[in-house]
Amino acid sequence: MPVDTTGLTTRARALTAAIRKLLAASGMSGRELSQRLGFSHGTVSHWATGRRLPSPEDMASLLTLLGIKGQEKQRLIDLARHAAEPNWLVVGMPGIPQQLAGAIESERHASAMVEWSRDIVPGLLQTADYARALATAIGLPESDVDARVLLRVGRSEVITRRDPVQLLALISEDALHEKICVPEVMLDQLRHLLSMAERPNVTIQVVPPRVGWHPGLIGPFVLYSFPDAQPVVHFEHYSSGAFVIDEDDVHSYRDAVEVIRGVARSPDDSAELIAKIADDLEQTL
Repeated sequence: MPVDTTGLTTRARALTAAIRKLLAASGMSGRELSQRLGFSHGTVSHWATGRRLPSPEDMASLLTLLGIKGQEKQRLIDLARHAAEPNWLVVGMPGIPQQLAGAIESERHASAMVEWSRDIVPGLLQTADYARALATAIGLPESDVDARVLLRVGRSEVITRRDPVQLLALISEDALHEKICVPEVMLDQLRHLLSMAERPNVTIQVVPPRVGWHPGLIGPFVLYSFPDAQPVVHFEHYSSGAFVIDEDDVHSYRDAVEVIRGVARSPDDSAELIAKIADDLEQTL
C-alpha cells in the first residue's frame, strides 16, 4: 500500500499509522471494510494512506466493526477528532503511545533530522544493549522492555536504508560519561557512535561542558525537515511532550541549532574525543 504522509500533521501521521495497523490485524482489505461500513469503495484504504482523514464518527464506526473497545477506542476517536491540528501536546503516560507513533512516522518521512540530546545518546544512534539499559533505568515493566528495544533498534533503519535521512546529532559531552549502563555496554555504544559517524548521512558533534549559556540547556529536542511539508519540532520529557509546527516556533529552534553548533566541537574533533573516552574506558575494564 503506497503511503505518502509528508503533507500531514503529526497527529494525522499517527492516525494513518494506527489505521494501517488495524487493517493488518483485521485480515480484511480497506475496500472490504469500506463496503461493510457502507462507504464508497476504498475509503478506508484512503484513510490508511493519508489521502483522506476519517471523521470521529467514521472512526468510531470502523472501530466498532473491528471490535475495538474501551480506552483504545476512545484514544483513536480523539486522535481522529484532532488530526488536522498542527501542534500536539500530550501529557501523562497514557498519551505517549500515540505520540510515539507520530515520532516514528516523522522519522520515516523526514529528509533531514537534527537531534539535540543533553543527557543520553540520541535514540537513532543507540545500540540494543544501551537502549535496554535505558528502558530498565526508567522503570519500564520487564514485559515491555524487549518490545521497546526492538522498536528502538528498528527505528534506526531510517539512517541505514538505501535513501537515508540526513542526521545531525548534537550530543552533550556529559551524555558520553553518564553511568546509565555497565562499562562494557557504554564502550560498545561509544564504538557504535564512531562507526555511525563514518556514514556520509550522519554528522555527530559533541558539545563540551561549561561553555556558557546556550539554548540546548533548556532541554532536548528533535527537528524534522520534510521534502514536501513544513518542518516539525518534537520535544519529550519524562511523561509529557509536544509536536510543534508553528512557523515562528520552528524558526526559533532552527536558530537554536545554529547556536548549539557554534559551541560544539567539529565533527572531526568530536570523533577524536569519543575515541579517547572509549579508549580510557577500555583501560578500566
